[in-house]
Amino acid sequence: MTHAMLQASYILATALFIFALHWMNDPKTARNGVYAGVAGMTVAVLATWFQPIIIHHGWIILAIVAGFAVGIPLSMVPLTAVPQRTALSHAFGGLAAGLVGTAKYYLWYQEGPENLTTFRMVAIVLEILLGYLTFTGSLMAAGKLQEVKWIPQRPVTYPGQNIVNFFLLIVALGLGAAVIMNPSATWAPQVFPAIIGLSLLFGVLLIIPIGGADMPTVIAILNAYAGLAAVAMGFVLDNKLLITAGALDGSSGLILAIIMCKAMNRSFGNVLFGAFGQVQQLKAGGEQKVYKGETPEGAAQIMEQASLVVIIPGYGMAVAQAQHKVRELYDQLKKRGVTVKFAIHPVAGRMPGHMNVLLAEADIPYTDLVEMDDINSDMPQCDVALVVGANDVVNPAARYDKSSPIYGMPIIDADKARTIFAIKRSKNPGFAGIDNELYFGPRTWMLFGDAKNVIGELVKQLSGGSGMH
Repeated sequence: MTHAMLQASYILATALFIFALHWMNDPKTARNGVYAGVAGMTVAVLATWFQPIIIHHGWIILAIVAGFAVGIPLSMVPLTAVPQRTALSHAFGGLAAGLVGTAKYYLWYQEGPENLTTFRMVAIVLEILLGYLTFTGSLMAAGKLQEVKWIPQRPVTYPGQNIVNFFLLIVALGLGAAVIMNPSATWAPQVFPAIIGLSLLFGVLLIIPIGGADMPTVIAILNAYAGLAAVAMGFVLDNKLLITAGALDGSSGLILAIIMCKAMNRSFGNVLFGAFGQVQQLKAGGEQKVYKGETPEGAAQIMEQASLVVIIPGYGMAVAQAQHKVRELYDQLKKRGVTVKFAIHPVAGRMPGHMNVLLAEADIPYTDLVEMDDINSDMPQCDVALVVGANDVVNPAARYDKSSPIYGMPIIDADKARTIFAIKRSKNPGFAGIDNELYFGPRTWMLFGDAKNVIGELVKQLSGGSGMH
């Protein structure tokens, strides 16, 4: 393949990546976005592979086979596991960048000091710092989301934690600067592994104080880190496509993280260092709050007479795989002339767009999915708000309780509806580790149980399964 053909292929791949991101903005074109992304990556891999300088084809074939062996099982995970699968993808990307940077440094060190220019060394140091911290940080995020036993889901904090983290980062940057200024020194190859070790450790320590409720934002930030690592790798390998693809990846992750921070009314610093998600201790002598229970039969009778029902989905719906039962409930209510809308909070679930994907899988019309800012004005006129496994995104404490870790976070105004039914698996607090004031409200009735089973009972009642008409 000639140089002109290679560059033309890279331009085509870049264009496909840009179109992929653009088409992902709209559910109607999202599938085309996936196809464009796959096509772009295929063009990029083949164009790189067919360069004359590539002589070890066996290793490339082995890497492709290994990629398929890992990628195909990962593509088959349930939708509830997509957030942690995404975090694993970031981990693989970070590890790849770190390994490439490590290999290139030692290769150039052996070939001669003339290869270790200041520009290359800056790129290499940034590549290994970002790559390896993304690797361990993403593994920790995936472990928290998967609820791995030996990785606590709640924040792990200790006195002086941020000082320790900053100290480690400063030491790693200091060692990196020393290697950049003296890349061919006899001690440099021994210092290089220390930078790697500090980066790996920093990735772990950066994530352990972050609670589960912040994991969606953290995944977006890690996505940005992985993209920046790819940019640095592009400079190391002198590959323009890696630079542009990494820049697209990094900027999209950063923009997404900004959107999510805005949705929670919080800053990057607060997400990374605020330890949001610690379990609140019950105040001594505090009043014991009591839930009011309701049966699916009673709830169905009220919903049947409603004019507007707003369904607010959350992670509980995802865990129960209840989206198809939700679709049946939607159909039953629509048959009775009830207007049904779905209120979507930007950080509902455990990754951006989690609820949108689940509801789309159940073929619920996208026009009935309404964003938080648009649905809140309708909530006072809402006859029934049905909360399906959501917790923190409907907690009124965010408005008034300054001691709450979610204070100031915009929420869906479920408490303003005339009647609220909340489906919940247990009386345990949500992923942020705090009680929900909504559940004790005067117009709220609890439907305890698995969301799929509870909604199935609602559908059965509405369809006349128990003699109801």
